[in-house]
Amino acid sequence: MDTKSGHVASSIVPSLRYPEARLAIDWLCQAFGFEEHLVVPGENEGSIVHAQLIHGNAMIMLASADSHGGNAFDQRVRPASELGEKTNQAIYLVVPDPDAHYARAVTAGASVMMEIQDQDYGGRGYTCLDCDGNVWSFGDYDPWQS
Repeated sequence: MDTKSGHVASSIVPSLRYPEARLAIDWLCQAFGFEEHLVVPGENEGSIVHAQLIHGNAMIMLASADSHGGNAFDQRVRPASELGEKTNQAIYLVVPDPDAHYARAVTAGASVMMEIQDQDYGGRGYTCLDCDGNVWSFGDYDPWQS
């Protein structure tokens, strides 16, 4: 348990790269309701070496695409916008009110891939793209409670 927030800490934390991480941070906070937990600026103006965003007890980490000088990680993990319209992962986040979350994301300009709907397996949710083309799904289906 995280004694600072009272939340159970997540044991998996996705890490993303963005061409302009500072802009992505602002967008993810506005559109998806994340909050800044830690942001470490890089030497170049606007560059972010490391950032942590939280949403309830969930966390993601992100950085500017070339913030570490092209090390092995940065060579392999690239922004979604560099991959065309393909990806090898998607993030699912449990939210208490998917309809309100959907409205917030759409207002901020998220590109909806799958409209909000009730799911056959339970819960309600939707899937969209973030400001760089990463695939995100949000819903109230909590697999820990199933």
